[in-house]
Amino acid sequence: MADPITWADFEKVDIRVGEIIEVNDFPEARNPAYKLKIDFGKEIGIKKSSAQITSHAKSELVGVQVAAVVNFAPKQIGPFVSEVLTLGFSDDSGNWIVISPIKKATLGSRLQ
Repeated sequence: MADPITWADFEKVDIRVGEIIEVNDFPEARNPAYKLKIDFGKEIGIKKSSAQITSHAKSELVGVQVAAVVNFAPKQIGPFVSEVLTLGFSDDSGNWIVISPIKKATLGSRLQ
């Protein structure tokens, strides 16, 4: 387990819900990954993310809402700039599974 943080530390991490609107292969990535376009609504807009969620079919991901950290600095990953960190967990096989709300949430809603 990681070191404890304060509530103020947690509040610095801006986690929002967005909807995946486009999924493309990312053959240049070191580890298998997709290039995503995620719509976070009017306030934040559309952001790009590289995500190692290739255990999901591309067609299965379009239209799915995901949780993402939106206030990290952009990260250069090969020829691609990832603007947000799409969040997920690994399963027993080591595949990454996206975090998605059970019901549709308002795009751009902040995790509370």
